[in-house]
Amino acid sequence: MTKSVYTPEVTEVLVREYSAAESAEARQAVLEKFAEELEVKVASVRAKLVREGVYVKAEKSRKSVATKAELVGLLAERLEVSEEALESLEKATKSALTKVLAGLPKAS
Repeated sequence: MTKSVYTPEVTEVLVREYSAAESAEARQAVLEKFAEELEVKVASVRAKLVREGVYVKAEKSRKSVATKAELVGLLAERLEVSEEALESLEKATKSALTKVLAGLPKAS
């Protein structure tokens, strides 16, 4: 049986430093630091923090996604017509609406 690199002392320092990190970037830096020091993968350090109950899942950054109604509203604005006049375009796919919008010159 191999000896764990996560001694009680190492675990205590890891948990303390990770818990003290105030941002996602700082927490990631702690993960990478301990992975390098302990010569293990970042996933191993993350798993240890999960077992200790202190791991904070990183938020995924999402691009702002416009609804079809919002895309039709932007089209109406660029074409200088009412949204009601283009209402049936809401049945089109988002991809098609996005391409049409990209092909129109910006309103001045």
